[in-house]
Amino acid sequence: MKELQGSPKATGRRFAVVVSTFNQDITDGLLRGARAALSDAGVDSTGVTVVRVPGAFEIPLAARRLARTGRYDAIICLGCVIKGETMHFEYISSAVSQGIMAVSADTGIPVTFGVLTTLTEEQATVRSADGPDNKGREAALSAVEMITLVDA
Repeated sequence: MKELQGSPKATGRRFAVVVSTFNQDITDGLLRGARAALSDAGVDSTGVTVVRVPGAFEIPLAARRLARTGRYDAIICLGCVIKGETMHFEYISSAVSQGIMAVSADTGIPVTFGVLTTLTEEQATVRSADGPDNKGREAALSAVEMITLVDA
């Protein structure tokens, strides 16, 4: 039986990070986590391009355009949608999730999901705090593992 698994190292690889500026205190924390994880994986800062978009809804379009350039080995998507009093949360969360998945499936480029969909700002704050449980960090680590797995 053959078993494949990605590597935790990505030296020399190129990443794009699409990050929403809406809920920026939260998304800045996610970006810090992603940058730290990429650095830990041996990725030089010159191999990382950060693209800022207004909100989570805009993430899939930016990710698709970046994936189509062929310049990046993986795209990391970071954002934050916090439930409010209307159905807006459900629509945006679903659209972003489906959009990010479609970009990866359509282009063959690993595109990871680091978009928080939380019920409260407190939940988002916890998930974007510095440390090993940072969801931006987790999305970056998934991107690293997926690019090495796709190449296997």
